[in-house]
Amino acid sequence: MTTVQDLQRRLIALGYDVGAADGIRGRRTIAAIKAFQTASHLQVDGIAGPKTLRALFGGALQSPADSPDATPWLDIAERKKGLHEKRDNAALRAFLKSDGGTVGDPAQVAWCGDFVETCIALALPDEALPNNPYGAVNWLAFGKPVTPRKGAVLVFWRGSPASWTGHVGFYVGEDTTHYHVLGGNQADSINVSRIAKTRLRPNGSRWPLTAIDIGEHTVVSDGAGLKETTDEA
Repeated sequence: MTTVQDLQRRLIALGYDVGAADGIRGRRTIAAIKAFQTASHLQVDGIAGPKTLRALFGGALQSPADSPDATPWLDIAERKKGLHEKRDNAALRAFLKSDGGTVGDPAQVAWCGDFVETCIALALPDEALPNNPYGAVNWLAFGKPVTPRKGAVLVFWRGSPASWTGHVGFYVGEDTTHYHVLGGNQADSINVSRIAKTRLRPNGSRWPLTAIDIGEHTVVSDGAGLKETTDEA
């Protein structure tokens, strides 16, 4: 499988400026991909999908799910796992501000929507975000509905299905009764927690419009060692 670092090294070899080949899909890497796509007469979206990868490396078309750009927002989220709203307050606040906006101090306000928004905004700068992305329920207007799959934004209710309060995070797996969600404001930190499948709102699994469509891609696990989250957002 081609990695982000492989992609960066190939772009550098072709004369495109990505900065360092650090394995992070940042703005300079996205800009370099767009420049290559323009020069190669490909769709200019900044995403290294199957056609762009074949133009860069040759060979047969890869599966969309094997692209290093399949779920770049999830890669960002994974790198921030473990940050705690109190213990790591400065680092967490800096990350939540890094896309240009924030809901506020995570030690004082619910911030699951802020976490999802930051990951999406950094990874997919052309993606339309919901109005007031800091409210979990507003993510029902994001992207398009899909069946739950790796990287999907999952929107949950809290208290009752009619409540406006809830939680939002990223699908990373599931077991028989629960989704495994990588999110912020889960036990005051960024981690993977179990959330009951019955709490998923109707059409509450969403996919970015500017991302690669990887198709059905579920991840089944026994959930060992994971706790159910109860944080409100």
